[in-house]
Amino acid sequence: MANNKKGKQATAAVKNTAPNWPVFGLALVGMALSGYLTFTAWQGKLVAFCTEGAGCDVVLNSRWSTLFGVPTSFWGFLTYTLLAAVAWNKNAADRWRWGWTISLFGLLFSLYLTSISLFELKATCPYCLTSLGIMTAIFIVTTLQRPVNLPKFSWGPWLAKIGGAALVAIIALHLYFAGYWGEAQGPEDPWIRALAEHLSRSDSKFYGASWCPHCAEQKKLFDGSVNRVPYVECSPGGPNAPQAEVCKDKNIQSYPTWIIDGQRYTGVQPLDALAQLSHFQYQGEKK
Repeated sequence: MANNKKGKQATAAVKNTAPNWPVFGLALVGMALSGYLTFTAWQGKLVAFCTEGAGCDVVLNSRWSTLFGVPTSFWGFLTYTLLAAVAWNKNAADRWRWGWTISLFGLLFSLYLTSISLFELKATCPYCLTSLGIMTAIFIVTTLQRPVNLPKFSWGPWLAKIGGAALVAIIALHLYFAGYWGEAQGPEDPWIRALAEHLSRSDSKFYGASWCPHCAEQKKLFDGSVNRVPYVECSPGGPNAPQAEVCKDKNIQSYPTWIIDGQRYTGVQPLDALAQLSHFQYQGEKK
């Protein structure tokens, strides 16, 4: 009788609990931060205390700042929103399982983006680091809150299943950012290919940087013919490294910069403008 009573009390403790206020509060802070970053990205504005070309500008305008056509911060906002909603689940067992799973993925993705900013972009973003801190805190708090009487639970199988699935998801996202799947390049347009080859033959040069979002925009205009463009990388070591000597010699001060027939043109250039500036004449029919 006593054991039965204790079992009922344990079940009630797992199923009927108050909202998870610590996680809910942290999630609200994360929603405010990621919501602000999403709003500024959609407005095309710099975030507060971030000047053009600074580390936060480099990170927030890199190709990793957009995922499936929307700002990456928007997906962070959805993640924090899910965590806030889960914090109100009355069933402590389900709340813990969902909260731990979502926060683990959020933490791994935040660590992935932070490693990209440090090792690939050679820049840091205080806003992104703050979000990493918030997600880390949520994950630690959730882990420590695991119900003692959680039914049918063992750390080994749980980590193998949930941790493995999270790692597979992160690898898939990395392959997306690397261009192995998602928005693939289409077949080469004959006119664009001919223009790119003409620019190369005429000794025109496109000076840019791997971390420059406007350079990525310029490259995207060439679609499948981008590898034929006479591109010069001015920042092989990242935004904080010295500029390449070839770009110093040409006094390249902003990206992208085109030099065509000895004339300098800065900013993203439409393909028709490049054709006119380089005196390109196409013999075929433009699509």
